[in-house]
Amino acid sequence: MTRVYLAVIGLAATLGLGACKGLEARYHQPVLPVTDAWPIPPATAQAGAAADIGWRDFYADERLRKLIAQALTDNRDLRVAVLNVEKARATYQVQRAARLPEIDATGSLVRERAAGAQLGLPAGSGGEIVQYYSAGVGVSAFELDLFGRVASLSHAALEQYFADADARRAAQLSLIAEVANAYLTLAADIEHERLGSRTLESQEASYHLTEQRHALGAVSALDLSQARTTVESARADAARYRGAVATDRNALTLLVGAPLDPALLPDGFGADVTGAAPLPAGLPSNVLLRRPDVREAEHVLRAADATIGAARAAFFPSITLTGSLGSTSSELSGLFKSGTGTWSFMPQVNLPIFAAGRLRGHLHAATADRDIALARYERAIQSAFREVADALALTGTLREQNLAQSALAEATGSAFKLSEARYKAGKDSYLSMLDSQRSHYAARQALIGTRLAEESNRVTLYKVLGGGWRDEPARQGPSSRDP
Repeated sequence: MTRVYLAVIGLAATLGLGACKGLEARYHQPVLPVTDAWPIPPATAQAGAAADIGWRDFYADERLRKLIAQALTDNRDLRVAVLNVEKARATYQVQRAARLPEIDATGSLVRERAAGAQLGLPAGSGGEIVQYYSAGVGVSAFELDLFGRVASLSHAALEQYFADADARRAAQLSLIAEVANAYLTLAADIEHERLGSRTLESQEASYHLTEQRHALGAVSALDLSQARTTVESARADAARYRGAVATDRNALTLLVGAPLDPALLPDGFGADVTGAAPLPAGLPSNVLLRRPDVREAEHVLRAADATIGAARAAFFPSITLTGSLGSTSSELSGLFKSGTGTWSFMPQVNLPIFAAGRLRGHLHAATADRDIALARYERAIQSAFREVADALALTGTLREQNLAQSALAEATGSAFKLSEARYKAGKDSYLSMLDSQRSHYAARQALIGTRLAEESNRVTLYKVLGGGWRDEPARQGPSSRDP
């Protein structure tokens, strides 16, 4: 009998492990809801993808690389994303365990007082104390997954784990871009502050000379007042950018997640922060399928398909097995002797007959969830396409704007020098010189802004193309090919 029982348990395990996904629909890749190519001519036609360019290779500034590495360790939002992956992995392990029989060992001692009638003694006779020991192993309510319900739930948990893993990757890429943009903004505001401070010093020196010339009657009170306005304007700009630099440092500190090392802060716009090589923009739109947020949406869609399979399987009969194998004896020393063995086997079939629409409601809800997941997946692709198209559209125009702004700053600088010389020679008014000076100052400020915009757009293009995977550790945990 023992052999028969063990054979039954083995058969149950084999049926449980061999159950297919049953009623779960086969996943089909949805058609991309975007065109096959970007709506503008690509800036380059290099092979490869931004996803193959590690962030350590893309960002040329060593200080920025160190700040990014620190942020990947200390940023609390990224830490939460990592913990969500660990939670999803544990949930998948719990769900996967349901596909195997759970075997428990038990042991007990029963001590009770039995009535005399139970022991066959005459009426009125007192009872006596009876005790016995028992031990055994058994399987409790193990479901034979004949229609794939448990397998579908396990598959859904696996896809959710993969979705959370890609969500962590998306959070990492966003964090890298945010740190880079915060670093660039701080560098630009430091450059603005430096420009404002130098302009203030120059304006104060010019004002003092104008004040002396006014005392000698060489210039009018109007010229003195106009010189005063330029001084106070430069003073206001310098104060404003000092405040901006302080808030930029606070924002960068929050992103990094730890106090900043002053040696890692930028000292202005020097060399290019990003790499010199152009990004590979000449790629078909299906490169977006490698973006972590798109992959996350796809895994959520796959999980919804698996949930539909579980909801369908709930309409069919389910079979659960409960059994045990053990020994019972009145003495502990004779617990495992011949003749003390016990066993039990209790299969149970559950056939849904009337559930007041509960099962159909679950199926309709699972189908609606799948349609929602599909819409979100398509929306993720459309949003990604728009982000890349916008970044590509700005790539060429910002470069042209930067070159034009550099030429404008140089031209206004020459005009200011000429105007200043004409004023000192008495050939031009002070107001004309002030206009030239203000135009030159505004052009230099705008040049800093266009340089920031161009660098930020390169960071954005790298991010929206899914760049930065190569420098992260390999995926841990279950494989996407797991059943």
